[in-house]
Amino acid sequence: MSSVTSATSSSTASTTATSTSTSSSGTTSTNYASTDVSSIDWDGLIEELYQAKLAKTDTYETKITKNQNKITAYQDAADLLSTLKDAATALRVATDSSGKDDDVFDERTAYLTAVGGVDTASTLSVSAEAGADTGSYSITVQQLATAHKVAGSRYSSSSTDLSLSGSFTLGIEGGTSVSISLTEDMSLAEIASAINKQSGTSGVKATVLKVSGTSYELVLSSAETGETISVGDDDGVLKSLGIVDEDGAFADELQTAQNAIFTVDGVSITRSTNDIDDVIDGVSFYLYSTTTDGQSITVEIGQNLSDIKTAVTTFVDAYNAYREWALSQQQLSSSGGASSDSVLFGDATIRSINQQIASALTFSLDEASLSAIGLSFDENNDLELDEDTLDDVLLDDPDLVQRLFAYTFESSSSDVGVLYRGTGAPSTFQLEISVDGSGALSSVTVNGQSGLFTVAGNRIKGVAGTAYEGYTLVFTGSTSQSVTIKQASGIAEQIYNLTKSAINSDDGKLTALVTSLTEKNDDYQTQIDDITSRADTYKTNLTTRYARLQASISTAQSTLAYLEALLAAKNSD
Repeated sequence: MSSVTSATSSSTASTTATSTSTSSSGTTSTNYASTDVSSIDWDGLIEELYQAKLAKTDTYETKITKNQNKITAYQDAADLLSTLKDAATALRVATDSSGKDDDVFDERTAYLTAVGGVDTASTLSVSAEAGADTGSYSITVQQLATAHKVAGSRYSSSSTDLSLSGSFTLGIEGGTSVSISLTEDMSLAEIASAINKQSGTSGVKATVLKVSGTSYELVLSSAETGETISVGDDDGVLKSLGIVDEDGAFADELQTAQNAIFTVDGVSITRSTNDIDDVIDGVSFYLYSTTTDGQSITVEIGQNLSDIKTAVTTFVDAYNAYREWALSQQQLSSSGGASSDSVLFGDATIRSINQQIASALTFSLDEASLSAIGLSFDENNDLELDEDTLDDVLLDDPDLVQRLFAYTFESSSSDVGVLYRGTGAPSTFQLEISVDGSGALSSVTVNGQSGLFTVAGNRIKGVAGTAYEGYTLVFTGSTSQSVTIKQASGIAEQIYNLTKSAINSDDGKLTALVTSLTEKNDDYQTQIDDITSRADTYKTNLTTRYARLQASISTAQSTLAYLEALLAAKNSD
């Protein structure tokens, strides 16, 4: 804004302008008065009037700041609850395949025990996939699978042209043979390269070994163990290389091909490889060396206890982190009111979440309880873990930990299983399952009430809006029957559901609050923008008006001065 102040000559006229402004400390008045129009603070007068218009935005700015502080606090809560939800996911036990990768109770590991002084690490390793059947097996290794290896003559250089020409065929017995062509300008290294370019088809690899400083040797080996190399040498090239003798037999057989031979619980098994994954579903054996008489290795496939302990520890840490934040929102100031940092003090949604989490942690099922696995609360209701107790439980009864944390489902009929579960069904309910004349599923009632489940193929799906919404059961039978369902939601299952309800990106409680506050702030900002726009327009108009007024006053003062000068001149005559 350009200044509307202009300098004019002094005048005996008097001009007065007064502005009143209001501040947080009270009402003050500024007297814009002067006998000289040039000394009036026109800019200051306009600015005070402009700021008075803008003062209305202060209320909205305060509301935006307050809401933004709440948004930040809700987002902090959501982040901590998300971490708690992830920790609970590992312990809740998924019933459908989409969550199996996160199910710590489904993870498996192999525990190896030596019998007869065998070195387990150098003899055998075992891996187990999630969900593999648990069990114990006795393993012995009689023979390792080996690749077929043959060597040729020795040469003083690997890069000198060998002056060989012609072709030969190369492959493995029962496989596809390839033809390798040589020219006189090819060296030992170039012959090996030509063989390796087709090893994907032939199954034979070539290597040039540097036996000494002046001695090189071509070695052929089968790409896979248990396979025998087969060659054809019509042009005598392999004979010249020393790979085969006069009779076409391998001249220097370094290693014969053989299969692996091992036993599982006394049953002899033969495989062409030392990496075996088709003997026990989900279990892979890797053979490194043989055992001797009286030696064996006991392999126990069991739950991964270390990962279960880590999951419990992670859950405790995630809960305590959220608990610490929740306490920060309950702090009082020295005067007795809420602390300035407790922006969500008394918030109903946070209070409800805290109560639900506290309720979930009181869950017990038969002998399963927090104290039974070494968990307790301190004076701040933080969780404390006695690792020794947890270790003992994991060794003696790991199922106890699962029953405490996970979702459990029991059906009186092996024909009914759960694929997906909801959150509202009672802990026990009775299904009356009916099939038609062909044995196909036709209808399902719950405790004699229809309309709670629909059927499609072999699936029984809970109706939306009922307590059974979210449930999908699978029926594999062919006869009508009455089935009792018992279920229980452990600590992790309950906390997973309540945290998901709070932070779900579509309809979570905290998500809705943040969205609402964000929309309010957008509305407040619109109000601020409107007020500011009107104030700017007002300031522009006021500046123009005062410029005109200043110009008029200046003109009047000039005229007055002229008249006074005329009058003075007349009086002096």
